[in-house]
Amino acid sequence: MIPTALQLYTLRDVAEKDFSGTLKKVSQIGYTGVEFAGYGGMEAKDLKNLLDELNLKPAGSHVGVDVLTTDLKKVIDYNSQIGNHFIVCPWQKYATKDDFLSFAKVLNEIGQKCHDNGLKLCYHNHAHEFERFQGNYGLDLLFENTDPDLVDFEIDTYWVEYAGADPISYIRKFGKRASLLHLKDMERVGKDFAEVGTGIMDIRGIVSTAKSVGTKWLIVEQDKCKKDPFESIKISLDNLKKINI
Repeated sequence: MIPTALQLYTLRDVAEKDFSGTLKKVSQIGYTGVEFAGYGGMEAKDLKNLLDELNLKPAGSHVGVDVLTTDLKKVIDYNSQIGNHFIVCPWQKYATKDDFLSFAKVLNEIGQKCHDNGLKLCYHNHAHEFERFQGNYGLDLLFENTDPDLVDFEIDTYWVEYAGADPISYIRKFGKRASLLHLKDMERVGKDFAEVGTGIMDIRGIVSTAKSVGTKWLIVEQDKCKKDPFESIKISLDNLKKINI
C-alpha cells in the first residue's frame, strides 16, 4: 500500500484562517501525510511538533521557482527541520523548446543542491507541458534533459488526462522517477475537477501502475471543490482505500 497524503492547496481557504486546525482535521479524516503549499507562518520546530502530535508525515512541499532560485538554502533548512524529503517545483511557463531545455538545466542545478543536503527535487506538471516540439512533448524534454539522480517528477494525473495523454503510460515511462503522484478525478462533462473515484479516470489502473514503479506517495489534490472541501477530501480518501491495498 502506498501512503496517501493531501495537498493542502485543496484546503487553502480554511487553512489561511486556521492552519493548525486544518491539519488536525486532515489527520482526523485519516490521511497519513500532507504536502505543503506554504506553512501557515509557523516556525519549523513548531510545525514539526504539530505534525508529530497529529501523526502526520510531510510528503512534499511546493515551492515556487522564484524562491528556489533566490532563497534555496532557507527552503532546504526549513524542510530538513520538519523532516520533509521532497521539494516540488509546482509551475513554470514556457513558450519555446529552448525554454524547456534551459529550464531543465535550472532544475539540475537546484536538484544538485537539494541532493547535496539529502533532499530530492521534483517537478510537477500541468497541461501546458504537453505542447509538442518536433514530436516530443515539453514534459518529455524535461524528463530526458534532467539528471535522474537529481530530479524526479510529481505526475499530476488529472492534467496529463486533460492534455489528452495517458497517465498510466506516463507513470510507466517515468518509472522510479515518478516519486509522487497527484490524484484527482475528472467529471465526464466539462472536465471539471471531481473527487477521486467519482469521475472518468482509471484510478485503479493508476494506483496499480504507481505500485509497480515504486511511487512513494499518492497525493490527493482537488483544485476546486463543489462540495465542502473536507467532505471532498474524505470521499477521495475513502475511495482510494478501497483500491490502494
